[in-house]
Order: sequence, then C-alpha cells, then structure tokens
Amino acid sequence: MGLSLVERWRHLPRDARDTLFQLAVIGWTIAPHTAHLAPWCIALAAVILLVRARLAFSGGNLPSRWTLVAVLGLAMGLTLFTERTLLGKEAGVTMLVVLMALKTLELRARRDAMVVFLLGFFLVLTNFLYSQSPLVAAAMLVAVWGLLTALALAHMPVGLPGIATAGGVAARTTLWGLPVMLALFLLFPRIGPLWGLPGDAGGRTGLSGSLSLGGVAELANDDAIAMRVRFVDRAPPSDALYFRGPVLSVFDGRTWTRDPRPDAVPAPELLGRPLRYEVMLEPSRLAAVPLLELTDGDPSVAPQARGFDLSLRPDQQWVADRPLDARIRLEATAWTRHRHGPLQATVALRDDVALPPARNPRTLQWAAELRRQAAYREADARTLAAAVLRHIRENDYTYTLTPGVYESADAIDDFWLDRRQGFCEHFATAFVVVMRALDVPARVVTGYQGADPATVDGWFIVRQSNAHAWAEIWQAGEGWIRVDPTAAVAPERVRLGRSLVPSPGFVAGTLNNVNPALAAQLRALWERFDQRWSEWVLNYSRTRQFDLLETLGVEAPSWRDLAFVLAGLLGAVSLAGAAWALWDRHRQDPWLRLQRRVAERLAQLGVAVAAHDPPRTRAAAVRARLGTNGETLARALERLDHARYAAAGRAAVDRRWWRQFRAEAARLSQHPH
Repeated sequence: MGLSLVERWRHLPRDARDTLFQLAVIGWTIAPHTAHLAPWCIALAAVILLVRARLAFSGGNLPSRWTLVAVLGLAMGLTLFTERTLLGKEAGVTMLVVLMALKTLELRARRDAMVVFLLGFFLVLTNFLYSQSPLVAAAMLVAVWGLLTALALAHMPVGLPGIATAGGVAARTTLWGLPVMLALFLLFPRIGPLWGLPGDAGGRTGLSGSLSLGGVAELANDDAIAMRVRFVDRAPPSDALYFRGPVLSVFDGRTWTRDPRPDAVPAPELLGRPLRYEVMLEPSRLAAVPLLELTDGDPSVAPQARGFDLSLRPDQQWVADRPLDARIRLEATAWTRHRHGPLQATVALRDDVALPPARNPRTLQWAAELRRQAAYREADARTLAAAVLRHIRENDYTYTLTPGVYESADAIDDFWLDRRQGFCEHFATAFVVVMRALDVPARVVTGYQGADPATVDGWFIVRQSNAHAWAEIWQAGEGWIRVDPTAAVAPERVRLGRSLVPSPGFVAGTLNNVNPALAAQLRALWERFDQRWSEWVLNYSRTRQFDLLETLGVEAPSWRDLAFVLAGLLGAVSLAGAAWALWDRHRQDPWLRLQRRVAERLAQLGVAVAAHDPPRTRAAAVRARLGTNGETLARALERLDHARYAAAGRAAVDRRWWRQFRAEAARLSQHPH
C-alpha cells in the first residue's frame, strides 16, 4: 500500500518540507491579489510555485539563471502590455508578485531565503493598498505568522525541528512585540498615507457623475455598505431619507451629466426643526458627498471631514476637493422641509427645459397631446406633474431590477410607450423628459433613498442597493420641488426605504433558506464589527491621538508632546531590552547548555568527554568507564542522540529527560562501582 499524504509529509527531507511550507505561505499571501491583478500574473505565479513544489518533492535541480531571466523578461513585457507602464500601483504590485514567485526558484543559499522573507513581508503590505477590511487584516496576520515561522525554521539549522515548534516561537515573538506595535499605532504621528500615486484613489465606484439607463440598477445589485447614518435627536421617517448626490441637468438623448458651472442661486429657505446627524461614508472614486436633503452650508453647522475640503454647489450638492479615497466621518445638520432655488423665472432655467433635437419623438408627441388638453393648457408645474404620475399609476408600469437593455437611440420612447418596465432611473429620466417637453424646468437627482433599520447602537445602514434616482421640477414661488416617480409605481420602495433585494450568492442563499433569522443576525454582527473596525482602527486620527494625550494628563497637546511621549516610551522599551540582555548575557543555545551540563555530571563520575563529543560518543565513554553500572546512563545518552540527529526525530528534549539523567548520575555518584 502507498503512503498517505501525512506519512509522505513526515518522511520528507527537512529542506523539502520547509520549502513546501514556505511556498504555501507565499501562495496564501498572493491569493488576495487575484481580484486586482491581471489573470496572467496570477496564473504565472501559480505555475512557478507549483513547479518549485514539484522540485522540492522530487529533489530535482533548480532552473538556470538564464531561464529565470527569460521568464522575468516575459513578465515585464506582459506588464507593459496590460498596464501600459512599468510604474504605478498595479504595475508595481504585478512585478513584485512575479519577482516573489521567481525568487523561490533560486533558493540556493541562506541569503536567497532572507530575500524571500523580506519580499514576503513587503507583499503583505501591498494587500492593504486595495483593501483594509478586517478580513484582509486577518488573512495578512496569518501570512505574517507563516513568514515568521519560516524565518524561525531558517534559524534552526540542526536537526528536524517541527513546524509547530517554529510556529510557537513565531507566535511568542509576535506576542512579545504586540505592546510595542500597539504603542506605535496609538502614538505614531498621523501624517497621511506613506505611499500612493496620483490617481490611486481606492474604494468602490458607487454613484456616478453621469447616468445612463441601467446604471443605478447595477448598483442596486450591490449589497455593500455605502454609508452609515446616526441621528442625534430623532430619526426622520424612511420616506424622508433622501441622500442627495450628483444633480444631472444636461441631456444628450442617452446620458445625463452634471452642469459643470451651475449659476448662483439664493440661499435656501429652511423650514421646521433641524436634524443633527452623523454620517460615516465608505471610500469612493468620486468627490460627490451624498448627504441628507437638505444639509445646510452655513459655516456654523456645515459638515467638515478631516483631510477633505467640502463645499456646497448651487444645486445643493456637496462635493469634496478630491475623490473620497478613505472612509470619512462627519457631523451635519439638515432640514427635511425646505425651499431652494430661484423663486422667480430666470434665464438659466431655460437650460433645464432643453432637449436634444430629433430624439424620442413619440414621447414628445405624447407630452404635446397632454398639453393641448383644456385642463392642462395653463396648468402649473405641480398640476402637470400630478397628471404624469397618474399616467404611471394607471397604465401598468412595472418596477423591476431586470427590465432588459434599452439599446435604442430613442430609449425613452421604448420605456414610456412600449415596454413600461424599469428601475428608478427609467422612471426619473422619462419623467424629466416629459416635464421638459411640457415646458417645465426639470432635472434628475441621484443619490440614496432609505436605509436598513437602525442597529442596537443607533446606526442606520445605507447600502449601494439603496441607490436611487428621482426628479426635481421648478415651480414659480416655490423653487425646486422633489418629485419621485418611483413612488407612483412602487410606493413601498419609498415608504419603507428599501430597495429590491438582489439575488443572494450560493452560500448566503442556502443560509437564508435554512435559517433566515440566523443569516440576518450573522450579517448584522459582521457589519457591527466592521463598523467598530472602521471607527477604532481605520479612522484612528490625529484628533484621537491628542484626546489620548489629554486622558494621560497632557494639557493642550501638540505634535511636540506626541513626539516626547513616543520618544520616552521607545526609550523605556529600549532600556528594558538592554536590561534583559544584560541579565541574560550568559544565555546560549539550549542544546549547547544541555551538552555542557551533561559533561559536568559525567566529569563528577570520572568520565572524561570533550565539549564537541556527540551523545553517542559520550555513551561509549560511560560504558568504558562505568561498565554495566552505567548502562542506564548510556542508554539515556543514546536516546538523546537519537532525538537530536535521527531523520524523524526532534531537536528539542523535554525536561523530564534531564531530571532522569541527573537522578541516575546522582545515584551513581553515591554508589561508585
């Protein structure tokens, strides 16, 4: 019968076993890059690691340096082809992954192994360029433990130390270093990212600065968290949770975009009681900051985000000075009852009536026929909007995530008069086109609507699936008025603030079918943990550092105080390390110490041995000097020799062996032969 996998592992030479373990750690470290790098890079790295594993099993020769140079040249060419450069984040990480894999094919000396370790630790850091989630952090903690274990194995040159033994050394070393790492995390000055290139904004895409039919529906299939919101005094009803994002007023017949330079308008009129709230926004590749309608821009209550300059456009959209490449947390004040925009007609409002010529002619004809009716010839914007909404309610329109693709150049015609199936952006864009055809200024607003119910600690979760599009129409004497056409066909979408639920994955779907309550509870637990991670780790800022110094008794802390505390702490740690080294200066290799102690015991019995004699030589000397009386002692030394040098043995010997040896030596010294 053939050997099992475990038995084959136990019978592998040490070099092969250590190499396979190291390859597994490298593969684990590279794995998260699968979602970010070109497929050829991951495939090439996998092939190289598999080839190196086969060589470790078979004991074959490593490839020549010219072969490695050829593969490296191929990788550089493919990188240049896919990334169009050899610089930048993606190109740099791609080459690092390839170099890491290739370096395993030239592990000929200890120096090569050290290079692999250093590359491995650097590769761990690159994973955080793409994501800083708790899952990535946990995976990289395992990777660091594996690299430290491999490093410990490399510093155990004799015998066959077990991976568990080396892993324990790595774990203990990490635990000893945790206080120092924690102190550096808490006190090291927050001076911004230590690496990064222009245009390397991280995060999800989220809302866009433009809108084509189907764009919001794609977001609605994404159940990721877009933001978290917590209200200080009271929470508004779900149908008031409109988070205003990009305002789109320019239409080319297919795509809606923002007005690059909106005209100045009067300050909004804020009505009723204000709402104070906190919001934590996830990273995005856009500068748009979706905040509750209508978040005031008065300097006394305007939102502020550390590291970003926020400003309020005339169309009441909040924007940052650069893409939101990090999670931000801010406090703001909003008025859900308000008036904004000009109260009387202006020249600029004519731009919000413009429509591209010769596009969607049937919809324009439908609007013209409505306008010719006696009841609507002189109707105002509100009356016309009510008529259009009534048409939606009474003509079998369907609200769906899967309306199909509207590819026609006259997509509004196809939706409004033929298929009548769509998501919120279909209803909003068609409504705005109809209102403009009725000579009413109108525009599209995108953002988020609704949220999951508040968690135990009061945070509402707004997901990408809450992405929404609605309309604004202009009414003389009132300004811009929000109209949500989706409410006419799917009132529960707005009333409950919950979007259509996308199809879950296999695992989530199975768990939902078996125990929906458990699935919801696990999801809520994970999201709460992710929020804590964001608050206390990712968003640990300079302000919190200064708050910590105040807690420690420092009044009006500054950068100098922070530097003094950090320097003092590091100095104390250094002195403690020096004191430990001074106290432990006589410490040496446990094996050498054991050998010396054995030699001292044997010398007391009159058995002369050299310091370099292995245990088997000492066993022979015991038999020659003590005869049969020393047989027990000699066998103990042979067991020690086997434990130290046998192919399947272990380098470590437990204390019980030494106690038994010492007791037998003491017995012989009391009863000499």
